[in-house]
Amino acid sequence: MKADPRETRLRERLETIRARSAKSSSWRSSTQYLGRLVNKSGFVPVRTRLSREDLAFLAGAREEVIAFADLGVRLLDLHRPQEAGGITSDPGSPIRRCRACMSRWPCPTFRTMAETLDR
Repeated sequence: MKADPRETRLRERLETIRARSAKSSSWRSSTQYLGRLVNKSGFVPVRTRLSREDLAFLAGAREEVIAFADLGVRLLDLHRPQEAGGITSDPGSPIRRCRACMSRWPCPTFRTMAETLDR
């Protein structure tokens, strides 16, 4: 079966974002120190050496994070529970299925999102 070109394009974009992110430096350890340097104007004067990978990551990071957040919200809108109907032995806890993929709730998509974001 031939791959869908849209899937190929999306997969390539996601892999590029992942690779660019992995190559850039983490600022996590620096943020506690930098937080103490906020001046009266609300800015931190930063002098640092940035690699090409860091600059490439920073150039698109805001838009990529917004796009991923939008994607997550849209996936949650699609993959949400609904009552499956039918007879159940526990009327207080009816069987539920995902509206999009009809898997038992929580569906694999929802579980994967929850596991990834709860790390």
